[in-house]
Amino acid sequence: MAALVVRQDKTMNEARTEMLRPLRIGDTAPDFRARTTMGDKSLSDFRGRWLIFFSHPADFTPVCTTEFIALSKASTDFEQADCALLGLSVDSLYSHLAWLRAIEEQFATKICFPVVEDPSMAVGRAYGMIDDNAVDSTAVRATYFIDPEGVVRAITTYPYNVGRSVAEMLRLLQALQAVSDGLNGAPENWRPGQALLLPPTLTADIAIASGDWFCKTAAQ
Repeated sequence: MAALVVRQDKTMNEARTEMLRPLRIGDTAPDFRARTTMGDKSLSDFRGRWLIFFSHPADFTPVCTTEFIALSKASTDFEQADCALLGLSVDSLYSHLAWLRAIEEQFATKICFPVVEDPSMAVGRAYGMIDDNAVDSTAVRATYFIDPEGVVRAITTYPYNVGRSVAEMLRLLQALQAVSDGLNGAPENWRPGQALLLPPTLTADIAIASGDWFCKTAAQ
């Protein structure tokens, strides 16, 4: 059973207001403690490194199975980027364990990241993964990119019947890390090793002297 944690420096009215508002980029990710396939864990356990926290509609479903296999195979790439993976669905811990065992037996792939059980949907609702009026979690597959300070830096949402691109999840993570100092921007389809973008020049003199003032790359 998952337990949400409300920061002690917040009033109940502030906490209630935050829970009514959907989670947004720039928000602190709500902390919780729950059972997982790798023991009890809190979201705060991952502070100090990047975290990709993602929901899946249900265990023993084909799209989710392909995602888990691909994420597990790419786990070394995420580790090299100092990023942990954490999955979640409303299924029970026992269902999670049976499903991961079936994946290992049928596809020779061991899932090497924890999967949270959320049968009460408390975590899913706190994160906006599940609508308040929903009776299950089959509507969407949501992903939250959380920085080492616990702040949400990106959110993606896919329908239940379309799988996420693990390559794009890794690329987005690397781009977020590259621009985390706030000094530059990452251009379309940016990859590690490519040039970042400078912010646009805000003085008239420099803008007049430079025709490309609004789209210049930073020196590598």
